[in-house]
Amino acid sequence: MDFYDVINERHMVREWKSEDISTEVLKRILATGLKAPTHDHRRNWEFIILHSQQEKEAALQFAKAWSVSQEEQKEVSALGTIPQRMYAYAMPRQYSMLATAPYVVIPFFKGAGILGARTVNGLNSFASIWCVAENIFLAATAEGLACSMRIPVGEEGKQVMSVLGVPEGYVMPCYIGIGHPAENAPVVAQVEKPVDRTLHFGKW
Repeated sequence: MDFYDVINERHMVREWKSEDISTEVLKRILATGLKAPTHDHRRNWEFIILHSQQEKEAALQFAKAWSVSQEEQKEVSALGTIPQRMYAYAMPRQYSMLATAPYVVIPFFKGAGILGARTVNGLNSFASIWCVAENIFLAATAEGLACSMRIPVGEEGKQVMSVLGVPEGYVMPCYIGIGHPAENAPVVAQVEKPVDRTLHFGKW
């Protein structure tokens, strides 16, 4: 697939085929994640890979509780603005889009995280892990697959790390589901912004 085709095809998916993916393909995707730029040249990144339903249930129990609360409290119209439509579709699926994915990858980075940063420079380790995540999304797209992503809320990340036995000093930025998108999986509309409206040559 052409590079620009990958960029244009890359989007979040929340519904999956039951088809599995091979470990070799998964490793190739994650190896691409490890090619991301890193501020300390050490690539202090680790991945926990969840495949069985039992593994996923243990780690996703906190996302499940949150998703149920969203379904019960959802008041946003599916006929509203683009952000409202996205919310109405995506929020109640924060658990199912991971639980039904063939693989859930949880990345970790070593560092203080965003709350421990006092300057922009202090966000370097936090910024690097999102480069890793984007590489994973692009590599999955190039393989004909797709990803979903959830960012943990409140103490959720720490709770998941405790369940999974993650050592001190690491931070969990997100969960990433990987699999074959369902044939009828909707593509949620995005706000289009032409590049010419973003360019400021010389000064704003």
